[in-house]
Amino acid sequence: MQSAEDAGPIPDRRLALMFVCAHPAIDEAVRAPLMLQTILGLDAAAIASAFLVSPAAMGQRLSRAKAKIRLAGAPFRIPERDELPERLDAVLEAIYAAFAYGWEQAFADDPRGRNLAQEAIWLGRLIVSLALDEPEALGLLALMLYADSRRTARRDAASRYVPLAEQDVSRWNGAAIEEAERLLTVAGARRTPGRFQLEAAIQSAHAARRHGGATDWPAIAALYDALYALTGSKVVAVNRAVATAEAHGEAAGLALLEAAAADGGLDGYQSYWAARAALSARAGRKLEAADAYRHAIGLEFDPATRAFLIERLAMLG
Repeated sequence: MQSAEDAGPIPDRRLALMFVCAHPAIDEAVRAPLMLQTILGLDAAAIASAFLVSPAAMGQRLSRAKAKIRLAGAPFRIPERDELPERLDAVLEAIYAAFAYGWEQAFADDPRGRNLAQEAIWLGRLIVSLALDEPEALGLLALMLYADSRRTARRDAASRYVPLAEQDVSRWNGAAIEEAERLLTVAGARRTPGRFQLEAAIQSAHAARRHGGATDWPAIAALYDALYALTGSKVVAVNRAVATAEAHGEAAGLALLEAAAADGGLDGYQSYWAARAALSARAGRKLEAADAYRHAIGLEFDPATRAFLIERLAMLG
């Protein structure tokens, strides 16, 4: 394997090794998890939560992948610039998973988790600077900047959790939002839409609340419909249900949640239970809401978010 210090066309050791982990000989489904573990330092439990599988299952996947790599004896090396585009999707997926983990850990005691979101943004900027002419790289950087622009607004003066709909928009970082808007405009001009561009467009619609004071939920629901059709993701399915409830009523949102949960895979996903609790409460289904809140509380580790959920449960009476 080529020396990691000689990054060739990639001027960063970690990013170069991430492209190595996207080698065609490595199973596509495990490329991003392998990057998260071996290069960015996440453990199997954290990686498993990002991909909605059990820690044991993720640990087995990673172990099998490493064993296969050792047996294959493939000549892994830092790829040349013309090899980067075919490996880019897995690298972008890993960077976004790292950002999402860092976003969740933003108020945790462990500085490694807190700093990971900023590291992911830095890696996103570096990929864009490589001039790969890839709209999805631009879309990912825009998506991360939109989310990061709301970082300080996620807690109030008393360090209590503040949901997006209740955040003070004056506390959002306007410069980050404007940069994200420019990136998304450039990406959109290429007319090759993808997952990260759609997710960034959703965040752009949320950011527009700075100007009009209202959120265009029908537009956001339509974007989630397109994103779900493209990805089939369980995480997207939950967010789509919430947006649909805002646009078309709680019954429509709950129906989508039920459909998403029908074939399993969401029992350990806190956001599913929190969404189900909130929509059930709004629909007057208090017993179901209480049960869902208890599930969400049991799965939540952040003290401020947990306190918020406990308060909402108490409000059911």
